[in-house]
Amino acid sequence: MAFLTFAVTLRMFRVRIAQIKREHIRLQSIATSAQAAAKLTDSAPADNFRNLFELPVLFYLALVVCAQAGFVNRVTLGLAWAFVALRIVHSVIHCGYNRVLHRFYAYVAGFFALVALWLAIAIGLLK
Repeated sequence: MAFLTFAVTLRMFRVRIAQIKREHIRLQSIATSAQAAAKLTDSAPADNFRNLFELPVLFYLALVVCAQAGFVNRVTLGLAWAFVALRIVHSVIHCGYNRVLHRFYAYVAGFFALVALWLAIAIGLLK
C-alpha cells in the first residue's frame, strides 16, 4: 500500500507539473484547493491520492491489530493481500482510463475484502 501511495503521488506530480508547464499556470493562482480545482483539469491522480487515505486507514489499523493480537494467518493474510490488489486495480483504473463503473467494482470489492478482514479479526478477538 505504501508503494501504491508513492506511485500515485508521483503520477499526480507528473500530471500536475505537465499541465502547469503546458498552460503556463502561475503557482500562486492555484494556492488553494478551490483554485486548483478550477484550473487543474486532470484531477484523477489527485482524487485517487485522497482515496488512499480513506479506506486504507482502516486497513493499516487492521494490520496493527492482527499483528498485536496474533491473528496473522492464511485468512487474514489472504484478505489483506486481496485488499491491496483491489486497491491497485482501483488506482490503475482511476489514474488511467477512469471508467467509473469499473472503478466502482474494484472499490466495492476492496471494501468487502476489508470488511471480511475486520470480521475475521472480530471473530478472533471473541474466541
